[in-house]
Amino acid sequence: MSNRTKRRETRNEDTPLPGMAMKFFAPHAFTYTALLTCLVAQPANADVYWFTDENGVIHFSNVPTDKRYVPYTAANGAVVKKIIAGSRDRRPETPVKVQYSAVIDEIARTYALESALIHAMVSAESAYNATAVSKKGAAGLMQLMPETAQRYGATDRFDPVQNLHAGARYLSDLLKRFNGNVSLALAAYNAGENNVVKYGNQIPPFPETRTYVPRVLDLYHKYRVGMKLAQPERRI
Repeated sequence: MSNRTKRRETRNEDTPLPGMAMKFFAPHAFTYTALLTCLVAQPANADVYWFTDENGVIHFSNVPTDKRYVPYTAANGAVVKKIIAGSRDRRPETPVKVQYSAVIDEIARTYALESALIHAMVSAESAYNATAVSKKGAAGLMQLMPETAQRYGATDRFDPVQNLHAGARYLSDLLKRFNGNVSLALAAYNAGENNVVKYGNQIPPFPETRTYVPRVLDLYHKYRVGMKLAQPERRI
């Protein structure tokens, strides 16, 4: 490893004494192997804690000063690996994504949402598979549960337009409920709004939700940048 690389990694560390705290931004920081090396290097009797903040940054510490910290376990290690793998996914736009762009743009305008956010959710929820069904029974592009579909008027969850309308309306309501906090709205979409409230308006400590929120945020930021670059330059 070059000195330049070492210096770049060092800037990602924040080391208050006597403990250690580490911030890890999935798309650009350490590899998963290096991260595990840092954790294993801790004293045998040292507990390690972690959480993912609203910006998708993963925090590790053996001096948990934030109430969002939860104990780091082997199961959590698998979650972190998925976050990193997901954040490095930089696939080009697929034809099926382009296929839904026009309707998503229209629905985004209808509910005052960003197209990039809806695309990010559809990518994470179903990978644009309108017939996708989860083990829990969620279905369609935005993986609607039957009760959510009924609540928002989607009589056919496999109809892409109905599904997108219902999912977008639900997301819009969640954003209003959580004062525009995108991370909490996404957590509520994944884990249920009552669980977000139950855990003090924080992202619930469920491995799936802790994976889902930063995954969608990463895609959201990626699509926002892509859409800005795709816009024609205006003449002044």
